[in-house]
Amino acid sequence: MKQHPEKPRGRLGVLLPGLGAVATTFIAGVCAIRKGIARPVGSFTQMGTIRLGKRTENRRPIVKDFVPLADLDSLVFGGWDIYEDNVYEAAVKAGVLDTRLLERLRDELSAIVPMTAVFDRNYVRRLDGPNVKRGTDKMALAEALMEDIERFRKENRCSALVMIWCASTEIFIEEEDVHGSIEAFEEGLRRNHPAISPSMIYAYAAIRMGIPYANGAPNLSADIPALVELAKRTRAPIAGKDFKTGQTLMKTTIAPGLKARSLGVKGWFSMNILGNRDGEVLDDPASFKTKETSKLGVLGSIFEQDMHAHLYDDLYHKIRIEYYPPRGDNKESWDNIDIFGWLDYPMQIKINFLCRDSILAAPIVLDLALLLDLARRAEMSGIQEWLSFFFKSPQTREGLRPQHDLFQQLMKLENTLRYIQGENLITHLGLDYYEEPETR
Repeated sequence: MKQHPEKPRGRLGVLLPGLGAVATTFIAGVCAIRKGIARPVGSFTQMGTIRLGKRTENRRPIVKDFVPLADLDSLVFGGWDIYEDNVYEAAVKAGVLDTRLLERLRDELSAIVPMTAVFDRNYVRRLDGPNVKRGTDKMALAEALMEDIERFRKENRCSALVMIWCASTEIFIEEEDVHGSIEAFEEGLRRNHPAISPSMIYAYAAIRMGIPYANGAPNLSADIPALVELAKRTRAPIAGKDFKTGQTLMKTTIAPGLKARSLGVKGWFSMNILGNRDGEVLDDPASFKTKETSKLGVLGSIFEQDMHAHLYDDLYHKIRIEYYPPRGDNKESWDNIDIFGWLDYPMQIKINFLCRDSILAAPIVLDLALLLDLARRAEMSGIQEWLSFFFKSPQTREGLRPQHDLFQQLMKLENTLRYIQGENLITHLGLDYYEEPETR
């Protein structure tokens, strides 16, 4: 890791596989913020502050004023999608943002047209579209993506690029031998191995070119040994997976509080309804299993059931996601939590969260784009565990347990930024309080 990385220069290209609700909400939001007609609410980098030094020093700059991040005016956008709609048309169809806002951004959004996508219905069964690449094999498709990326870079005069997967959840795939090494993976691409999904092809193309890559969906993508190894070789930062929005955001906020108070949990039942493209995809059991696996891992990690068996060993955790078209992007989740306290007396917590999935995800895309570019300039290659704050199922080095506690994740994120800028790490021990009075 390099401290005090160089400042960003020129344009930063943000490449997005999947120009659906999340991606178009992100792009439109950045355009609106640049015009001064909206604020970047929900963005850690744009609105979050970070404490530096002792509390008595009162140094709390906004994150973007502390670390050398690309300016929003330097961002240019591109992406791939199976539908031919430009970003304005796609945003209108997604139904997330008010059409009056989109009309004010129409010219800028209409200029962004999707490149032909790498797509296979065997991996996302509920969608289909005409804007799809054809190739003799999966290696040819990867090479076509790399040609797209290089053309985009030249046409938009980009000094740097990042890629963030915003497309749909693919079917559940388990790690196989083809994922075990770069050589095996590349041979699998040439042989059209069925365990290599479109998202892996995008990840391979980006990482092969040394471009930072983040996976915003729960499917197996860059989190395989072959692509981790490739990221080390090409010095590409990678992160994932599955943007932390909605119900899981609530879980990683509430569960640490229950654990901190040593309160037991007998059961946690979670129900979701949503009607956007994501909901339609998750209506397929094979894609739902991918999402379920991502969401189920959260509580066990936070509660550390092996260490606190008397409180959480009998925890019954169940998740349901139902496709309900009338709700559109306005997801609703219900949680019933059966807890117990002093002398094993039972209690309950009920949560009803009516959220907008893409509104919560869009600022995560922005933060990841800016922080991954920072990681590249700070020479931080491979898995970026410090970005776990943004994901439901954080990618970690082999053999390590992922950290799901939102507050522990935030501490690691902030301390990494402090270290990059040569500031002292903060442990919250408050040792200055215990010094002699004349030295306080």
